[in-house]
Amino acid sequence: MKLVFSESRADYAGYTFPYVIWGFPEAGETPADCFAAGFLPSSPDLDRFYLCRQLRVPLQAWVPSAENRRMLRKSASLACRLVSREAFDYSGELRRQWLEFATERFGHGVMSGERLDRLMRSPVVSHLLVYVDRAGREVGHVLLYLEPPRVAYYYYAFYALGPGDGMSGMQLMTRAVEVMAQAGMEFLHLGTCYEEKALYKLQFEPSEYFTGWQWSRDLNALRHLVRSPLGSGHLLEQAAHPASVSTAAACELSHFRTAGQ
Repeated sequence: MKLVFSESRADYAGYTFPYVIWGFPEAGETPADCFAAGFLPSSPDLDRFYLCRQLRVPLQAWVPSAENRRMLRKSASLACRLVSREAFDYSGELRRQWLEFATERFGHGVMSGERLDRLMRSPVVSHLLVYVDRAGREVGHVLLYLEPPRVAYYYYAFYALGPGDGMSGMQLMTRAVEVMAQAGMEFLHLGTCYEEKALYKLQFEPSEYFTGWQWSRDLNALRHLVRSPLGSGHLLEQAAHPASVSTAAACELSHFRTAGQ
């Protein structure tokens, strides 16, 4: 994979001059290689990826927790169908519902109709997991990228919002973990984890996050990173943080020096 360091906004007050690390697959590499190296897609055509603090579930080691089992019981009446993107029609009313969901959940303008249409034409969405109730109604949809058996990427979920709808995002995600594990997939990638609101994704055991140079199951270190915002400072300048975080940061620096020799 070819790496490109793309400059981001500088903060002179905090003396931070960041670079975003992009990865471009080279001949013989597939998106699964990029996922394994800690990168997520930054292009729907899967020709550019970005390095980030992301999460994944090692599916063949996954043991349902009490909360997982509760979510599975709540959604037990739903059937799950895996459908290829080419075989799925989301036009008309369903498209309108998805855009309405995106506006309410992600904010105005985050998911435009043009962007959604592009995603649904692109390789970053290879399949959809469709949740169907006993009356035959489709009550939830998850956009997926699958590269069997190495990678499943839980990209976007759409479902009805509000009380009385009988569905929740956590139910969709838990069923997706179960379905992908039963299908023999190795990992389900769940996106990034930089804010408190993303910690709900840690309800699967085991879970791993990417430290910048390796995958780690030290979720206490991850929670510390999320709950101790850096603001305009640097991680290594924090006066107090878990030894595991400090060690990981030092290892990252050592790894970078070794790689550059």
